[in-house]
Amino acid sequence: MARGTAHIGKETYTTRLEIGAHALIGDEPERNGGKNAGPAPYDFLLAGLGSCTAITLRMYADRKQWPVDAVDVDLHLTHADDGSTVIRRTLTITGAVDATQKARMAEIAEKTPVTLTLKAGLRIDTVLG
Repeated sequence: MARGTAHIGKETYTTRLEIGAHALIGDEPERNGGKNAGPAPYDFLLAGLGSCTAITLRMYADRKQWPVDAVDVDLHLTHADDGSTVIRRTLTITGAVDATQKARMAEIAEKTPVTLTLKAGLRIDTVLG
């Protein structure tokens, strides 16, 4: 399925990532001691959810031949009053689509692969290499 690697040396938090065929940089903001050379870990989490949501909704609209011009996904990771972590996802769907079509696309957003994975949780097995 998906595969990635992360490497950090003595640089303060700058991490070199290889995800598939893509080289990326992760870091922490300066306020956390990093150099802000790339997105922070939770930013990557939001990026995965956002891209999965947008891609899935684009595919759905294309398959239905709905006149969707664009799908924008705004994500905000925050903490609820009970201390749980929450992602607030706001969809903005533009084009000549009606309220019923937009509502259906919001339902589909709740069923994207990354959404379902995050909501279900996942097992992480850690071993030493």
